[in-house]
Amino acid sequence: MWPVIMALLRRNAVYITLPVAAVVGFIGYNLENLMSDKYTPYSPSIQEVRSQRQTDESLIENAGNVEKLHLTSSVLERNLSPSLQPKA
Repeated sequence: MWPVIMALLRRNAVYITLPVAAVVGFIGYNLENLMSDKYTPYSPSIQEVRSQRQTDESLIENAGNVEKLHLTSSVLERNLSPSLQPKA
């Protein structure tokens, strides 16, 4: 009996794998939606930050007085996704 079933599955593998993959993908997609946190905090765009920096009057008045850049965190901590950042 098993050889007959395996022969049928082998012959019709193309027709069987697509629905199985679609069901597994649908279930996985919905599980991920249920379990994941979809909150993304607001951060201003690069254009907004640049325009704010350009219109800041104190920087325009004295363009030679630029404070030195100090890196307080390691390279790996700079671009953490919001879900990986430590809770403050």
